[in-house]
Formats: sequence, structure tokens, C-alpha cells
Amino acid sequence: MPDNPIPLATILAEHIRAWGPIPFAKYMEACLYHPRYGYYTSAEQSPRRDYFTSVDASPIFGRLLARQFQEMWVKLGRPAEFLLVELGAGPGTLASQILNFAAESFPEFYSALRYIAIERSAARRAAAAAAGSLARHVAATHFAMVSDLPAQIPCGCVFSNEFFDALPVHRLVREGNGMREIYVGLGTHGLCEHFGPLSTPAPAEYLTEQGITLHEGQLAEVNLEACAWITDVGARLDRGFALTIDYGHKAEELYDHRHMRGTLLAYEQHRASENFFRAPGEQDLTAHVNFTALERHGKLAGLQRTAFTSQSNFLLGLARQSEFTDLQSSAMSESQQIRARLLFKTLIYPEGMGETFQVLIQHKGIDQPHLSGLDPL
Repeated sequence: MPDNPIPLATILAEHIRAWGPIPFAKYMEACLYHPRYGYYTSAEQSPRRDYFTSVDASPIFGRLLARQFQEMWVKLGRPAEFLLVELGAGPGTLASQILNFAAESFPEFYSALRYIAIERSAARRAAAAAAGSLARHVAATHFAMVSDLPAQIPCGCVFSNEFFDALPVHRLVREGNGMREIYVGLGTHGLCEHFGPLSTPAPAEYLTEQGITLHEGQLAEVNLEACAWITDVGARLDRGFALTIDYGHKAEELYDHRHMRGTLLAYEQHRASENFFRAPGEQDLTAHVNFTALERHGKLAGLQRTAFTSQSNFLLGLARQSEFTDLQSSAMSESQQIRARLLFKTLIYPEGMGETFQVLIQHKGIDQPHLSGLDPL
């Protein structure tokens, strides 16, 4: 062990010495969500800036989402209460963008809007409360931040932006006609990969039910928690939508020959690596989302597929609805308007976020709806 070992590495090493190697999913869960030392939960490390999201690029992202949510509200018959539930809300930056624009541009929708931000990190919930940017929405009872989904969502939309990619994954490797799972064990230099039998039949069943056969020697991630989350969303939502924005692919592409090493990466200071054991709890771990699995398990819980499209198509469709006026305001200077247009291009360019990020919309309790964000380019 080094002279100044990373606390979480020490905790995990002690557990492994006592109980043996752990599935990678359990290791990743600890790295990201350990109550004291997790990447997303540690008070000492919040907020982290090892990654760049659409929310960071521009407040335009939140404005366009607000426009889509308002249209969903209209499609649902303008209910007196519309619950907008955000998964993995962090410090509430996106919530502030959405609520501010809704209050300014859609007052009737805003009066019906109740925004519930789901954030399991107590440190991030505290940061949101201290920031003050949401204070007026809290005072008007339009915003609340909690740690878990509401028991029932009578009418509304459950949405997420880069939530599912940050859930722990099992890692498998194809060997001959069988599968082996990657565990985390101890070696000469500390934490390391350890191969063993499947910890549960579920990862293999996950691949089989989607018709996926891995190539010999191929590594692959299986996100069972994502299936559990979308199932829970479908069960609790009575009527409305589920909107998922994330980077990933359909199953047939995610597990093809171009992804022989899987998609798992560690991020630290905006640099990606496959050194997953270098600093447990101090670097982000993330894997591409399997949208086929989200669609399939959502359907089992009553969610129907509305559409699947790129972020580029989705945001351009929404921007066209307002003839691109959402990209700027009369209060902006000329230089600020130019900057806003440049930031919007960051969100939609194919070589950037535009085609890397995908959008899956599902619906329940409503006939197949037409949404502006899904209009073809």
C-alpha cells in the first residue's frame, strides 16, 4: 500500500481480504456512491468537474427541454398538476434553467408544474439548497429535491440527462461457449481484475433476451440497475412520458465487433483512461447506455416507445418550434448572442454532442403523441 492510501481503496481492500473478490458492479457502486467517499456523494469532492455535459455548454439546453415539457403538458390535456421528475439532478443546475424559462415563457404551464429533483447525494442536495438559484421556485412550491422517486406519479414526465451511464455495471468476457465475470480482487500492487464464474445468472440472461452473442474474448458491460430504474419509472407513472438523454447505442451496435473492449472508461480532469483502480472514489466511472434494454424493460412496465432520435435532431426540432428565438433574449448584447449560437452548435454538431447523445422518449396512458422534438430534420 502507498504511504497515503486512498481511503476507499483501503476500505475495499479490507473487505476483499475478509470476504474475497467482489463483482465489478459492487466495486463501481462503492466508487461512485459510497456515503462518505463516493465520487458523486462525497462532500469534499462536490461538485466535481471531470466531465462536460450539455447543461454546462449552455442554458439553451434547459430552455429547449422546458419547451418540450410544456408541449407534453398540452398533449396530456393541460392537467392542473404536472409532475416533472428529474433523475440524478445533481446540484440543480438544469432544474434552475428549466424552471426559470418555464416561469418566463409559459406561465400557465408553470402554474401547473411541480418539479421533483431526485438526488441520492446528501452533499449535492445541500449544495442545491445553499445555492439560492432555486429559492423562488421552492417558495412557490414548484420545486423540491428528494432522495428517491415519488411513490406515484399521476401525470407528468420522468426524465434524465446522463443518469443511466453513471449506474454500476457488471463486466463479462466471452470465453469459448461460456461467460466469465470480472471481479475486483487484490494483487501485488493493490486492487486488480479477477476472473470468475458469473455472480448471478442475470447478466447472461440480459444478453440472451436481447439476442446478443458476444465475440470470443469480447468484454461487455451489463447494466442491470438501468433496467430496474426504468421498470420502477413505468410502474409508478400512471400517465405521461419518460425521456432519457444519454450517450449510448441500441444493443446490436453496443455489443458489435467495434466494442471488443466494452465502453467502460474512467474520467479524471477531463482525461479518459481504462485505469479503473487508480483512485477509487476520486475519478468518474461510466459506460455507454443500452437503449434497447431501456426500451424493452420499460415496455414490460407499460411504457410504449414514442421515438428514438439523436440529440441533434431533438434540439433542432425544438428550436425550430420557436423559430430559434429560444437561443437568445432581448437582454443579450450582440457578443452574447453570437456566443449563444456557438454554444448551441456545441449541442447539435454531429462530431460533438449532437450524434454522440441519443434521446429515447416513451409514453404511457396516452395515444401515440406527436412531439416537436421528434420532427425529422
